[in-house]
Amino acid sequence: MLAQSSSSMAPPFNPMTAPLPLAAANESPASAAPASSQLLQSQGMQSTPMQATAAPFMANTRVRMELEIELHYEIDQYGADFVFNIHAAHTPSQAVSNERLVINQNIPQQIHTDPATGNRYLRLHGEPGPLSVAYSATVDITHHRTDPMQLAEVPVRRLPQEVMGYIYPSRYCQSDRLLRLALNEFGALWQGHSRVQAIRDWVQKHVAFTSNTSNSNTSAVDTLVEQVGVCRDFAHLMISLCRAINIPARFTTGTDYGADPNLGPPDFHAYVEAYLGDRWYLFDPSGTAIPMGLIRFGTGRDAADVAFATIFGGVRAQPPVIRTKAVEDAGRGFVLPHHCREALSTDHGAAFATRFTGN
Repeated sequence: MLAQSSSSMAPPFNPMTAPLPLAAANESPASAAPASSQLLQSQGMQSTPMQATAAPFMANTRVRMELEIELHYEIDQYGADFVFNIHAAHTPSQAVSNERLVINQNIPQQIHTDPATGNRYLRLHGEPGPLSVAYSATVDITHHRTDPMQLAEVPVRRLPQEVMGYIYPSRYCQSDRLLRLALNEFGALWQGHSRVQAIRDWVQKHVAFTSNTSNSNTSAVDTLVEQVGVCRDFAHLMISLCRAINIPARFTTGTDYGADPNLGPPDFHAYVEAYLGDRWYLFDPSGTAIPMGLIRFGTGRDAADVAFATIFGGVRAQPPVIRTKAVEDAGRGFVLPHHCREALSTDHGAAFATRFTGN
C-alpha cells in the first residue's frame, strides 16, 4: 500500500510515483547476465528440476471489479507534465468497459498503449493551479487456475525472447548482488511453483509491512538490510531473489483489494508475476491483498517502469482516493475474489501482448 504521490517539491513520498532514474533509462538488459547456475555449480549444490511443460487446465474463475480513482494536485506557476499509468490494461484476460476519464482542466491529453506490455499511459501538461484526474471503469478478469504442483520452471535456453528481459538485474532489483543468498536459501529446493512460493514466504517472514519507510532510492538490497517496507519493497525483493536463481519475475501494479483497513485507506498496490510453465503467475509478497482481486494496470522490470504517476515540475499532491468493489453475479459467472490453493494467472505470456492492444 502506498500513501501519496510524489513531485519535485517533495511532499510525503510515494515510492510508486518516483520519476524514472537516468540510470534505469540507460540500462541494457544484456549488460548483466544471470550467473546463478555457475555459482550453484561452484558451491557443489544441486537442485531438483521439473520438466517444463504446460500445466493441465482447470476451470477458470471470473471476477468483476468496479474501479474508481481520484487524484488531486496543486501545480506551481510554471505548470507541470504528467505521465499516469492508472488505466486498467486491455488484455485477453482482462476486459475493460464503461471507462470514464474526467480532468478538471481543459487541456490536451494523449493515451498511449505500449505494444509490448499492454501498459496504458495518460500524458498531459497541467496548467498552474489545481488539477484533478478521475478515472473509473468496470474490469472483468478471467483467472487461469492451475494445480501448483504441476508448474515447472523453464530453463533459460527455452524462455521466449520476450521473457528474457525479466531475468536480468534492474534499477531496483539488483539480483546480481543477491546470488549467494538466493542460492543458499533456495538453490537446493525442488524447482517449480513451490520454490517461488518459498521465496514469497521468505520475503514475508523477513520484512515487516510498515508505511512511510522507503523512498525513491530504496532498492531490494536496502529492503533486505532494513527489513521493513511497503508493497513495492516486498515486490522488489521477491523479484530479485527469483531472478538470482534464473526465474523470470516482473513488477505489476494494481489496487490493494481485500487489504486490512487497519493498514490505511485503499491504495495502489504492487505485486509479482513469475514465469512458470508457459504463463505468468500471480504472487502477492506483502500478503496484504487478495490475489484474485488484483487488477492489472502495468507490468515492468521494477517500479521505475510502471509508476502510477511520474511528474515533471513543481507539484504538491494529495493522497489518492481509490475505491475498488467486487460484484457477485452468479448468473453471469462472476464470483467474489477469494483466496484459493490453485496458482492464478491472467497473462498467457509476453507473445500475446503484441496481438492484443487498445486505447
